[in-house]
Amino acid sequence: MRKLLKLTILTVAVTGFYTVNFPLLLNSSMSFLSLVNAAQKDENIQSEQEKEINQIPSNKIPEDPKFKPVMEYAIKHNLAELSMAEIMQAIADYFIGTPYKAGLLDKSNQESLVISLDGFDCVLFVETVLALSRGIAIKDYSYLTFVNHIIDQRYSEGKIDGYCSRLHYFSGWIADNQKRGNVRDIGFELGGKRLNKQFFFMSKNRWSYPQISGNNKNYQCIVNMEDSISQLKTNYIPYDKISSIYSQLKPGDIIALATEINGLDVTHTGLVYRNFDGNIGLIHASPSGKVTVAYDLAKYIWNVESAIGILVARPVDPGKVVGE
Repeated sequence: MRKLLKLTILTVAVTGFYTVNFPLLLNSSMSFLSLVNAAQKDENIQSEQEKEINQIPSNKIPEDPKFKPVMEYAIKHNLAELSMAEIMQAIADYFIGTPYKAGLLDKSNQESLVISLDGFDCVLFVETVLALSRGIAIKDYSYLTFVNHIIDQRYSEGKIDGYCSRLHYFSGWIADNQKRGNVRDIGFELGGKRLNKQFFFMSKNRWSYPQISGNNKNYQCIVNMEDSISQLKTNYIPYDKISSIYSQLKPGDIIALATEINGLDVTHTGLVYRNFDGNIGLIHASPSGKVTVAYDLAKYIWNVESAIGILVARPVDPGKVVGE
């Protein structure tokens, strides 16, 4: 029988899972038409607010004070001379012990760029390590480059354009980032099985997401997104086959836990970690409290309830042609 590892993971793999209570009774003096008009007005106001926020140039975003020390660390240890895999592991290592923080991207009803180097959920950890490593690999240590890498990775086609432009489902995140050469989906070449699922978790749980619960435009956009990514040819490695591919994995490979939960693709993310003795583990922002290393990847996956295996994407070295 599979052991239950108590992880609060639904809050991170699909961004911003909330429980929200809504009133069942409305003021009797408010007509149905006025409710519709008020909702439409709120949508228009939010749309204009998002437009204003998204037009803020990335070079105007204040630099996170924790950014410079990371770059100094990278320069001191000559990380730019290492392989992309080694850079990813070194930067991930740097953040061990950093607190786990859930829901950072959903503090506001309006989509805005969130940068955090002092706390992560599981997806933010992966995104941040990848964005930092991409800059280091080409010896570009500027904050602007880092910010642009975050935008490029987090949003559809690398453009921030409201709530729905964010890549909410991680299988969609992998596919979209592969299009732009940021990562390479290697599930198929590792002998993975097709993940045949219809995605509807967010739309089915609409009232748990403030950004779509009262916004029909955002809701319909999410429905369309779910229909689109349901057509992706996503492959996963079953949990009982993971240990057999250890020799093919590299440090920094992006791992996403495929789930049997209806309507959902993955429940958690992290990075392959090569331990001092060569064993393959997982470094991740753990809901148990901080960035930490699970010594054995396969054992970790086995102990996560509902996990059926892993999706695997390999970061692409921006200084090299894909396939070299």
